[in-house]
Amino acid sequence: MTGMAPQDAVERALQAATCDDCVVIAEETSEANLRWAGNTLTTNGVSSSRRLTVIAIVRDRAAARAGVVSRAGVGAAQIGDLVAEAQRAAAESSPAEDAADLPGPAGGVTFGQVSGSGAGWGDQPARTEIGVLRDFAGSLGEAFGVAAAGGRRLYGFAEHTMTSLFLGSSTGVRLRHDQPSGKVELNAKTAEQTRSAWAGAATRDFTDVDVAGLESALARQLGWAARRVDLPAGRYETLLPPTAVADMLIYLYWSSGAKDAVDGRTVFSRPGGGTRIGEGLASVPATLRSDPAAPGLECAPFVIAHASGRESSVFDNGLPLGPTEWIRSGELAALGQTRYSARLSGLPVTPPIDNLILEVPGAEASLDDMIASTGRGLLLTCLWYIREVDPQTLLLTGLTRDGVYLVENGEVTGAVNNFRFNESPVAMLGRITEAGATAPTLPREWNDDFTRAAMPPLRIDGFNMSSVSQAS
Repeated sequence: MTGMAPQDAVERALQAATCDDCVVIAEETSEANLRWAGNTLTTNGVSSSRRLTVIAIVRDRAAARAGVVSRAGVGAAQIGDLVAEAQRAAAESSPAEDAADLPGPAGGVTFGQVSGSGAGWGDQPARTEIGVLRDFAGSLGEAFGVAAAGGRRLYGFAEHTMTSLFLGSSTGVRLRHDQPSGKVELNAKTAEQTRSAWAGAATRDFTDVDVAGLESALARQLGWAARRVDLPAGRYETLLPPTAVADMLIYLYWSSGAKDAVDGRTVFSRPGGGTRIGEGLASVPATLRSDPAAPGLECAPFVIAHASGRESSVFDNGLPLGPTEWIRSGELAALGQTRYSARLSGLPVTPPIDNLILEVPGAEASLDDMIASTGRGLLLTCLWYIREVDPQTLLLTGLTRDGVYLVENGEVTGAVNNFRFNESPVAMLGRITEAGATAPTLPREWNDDFTRAAMPPLRIDGFNMSSVSQAS
């Protein structure tokens, strides 16, 4: 794609293809970033990259074979070779179990405006640059001064990326999506570095990041930690802030593929066969949903599949996406479905979508409100190093980080030691005793892959702190 527009690369690849069907995905990504340590900006930078993926499909009677080749830095003279390589890979591959006809243009429209930015197929790729962080950097400088005056040191980074994606197929589909993504991770430490606190925020353009508010919240957390209380492992009433809820439920979401459930591999498999669609999971009427058009969390409104797997199919590329409820009023309502898995399960086609929202009707409390109504329990900051222990129950293990606090009689009375936890997000949903208001949040553990989430704080009965951790 070097020296040519990504749309032109898509068209050239499709013209070069001699196989029965072909899908081409061109992506152009730019990134701007800032890093800081000890109340001082340390580095900033910009970068850009391009990638071209060719999916060649060879059909023989009822069978179809797919070959996928993806390369960065492809020049115009190399496109033919890339297509030929994909076609050879298709010819040599086994018949695809997920074979299907490729989607055609929706409503007969070949070239359409599908980008959230309003850009059309033929417009230039969207880009970010370091200027998107200018106002943020100014606010950060002010926060450095406030932190220094209070004996605190700030560390962290901010990143903004813009990816313009162009998808074309031999059936006439031409789709484009511009995806802005941004995140801030801010860590505060006392001067002697014996206490630490973390806060993060997700954003599309950095105009909505309240740096002063983040710094103020961190100062409060460091103040809470002035008193240290050691507690043993055990089950505790626990307040999970939205970021921790997001990390748990994103893993649930990633584990909710219909194919694995139908095959009896997961917590969503029904004993004796089938799936648990229709069963109650949550103790409150919670709804877990995704929507490509969710305000502030907008994402691609069509399927983008670079490879086939248990939860994706290259044959679904370009399939429209719409609002989907995964859990509705506490009951499992849908699982991630390709057209192939939908044929196996007999359920509607519900492909995964790149955002996630949890809501509980009538829940309006803030985290501070929930603290004020707590007799005795734990308040977490965030989770990290989350790993799966048992897929049949979706039991996860991980560590607390950057502040676990003891709440007594409606007040935070000190910081406690870190814990290793063993908890299933599915079981956790069944032990919710209170939910707060839903708000956009940044997951701590998964934000390299998933930043578009909105979650409420949750009160969980008996959250399992399985052992004391020496992690700091």
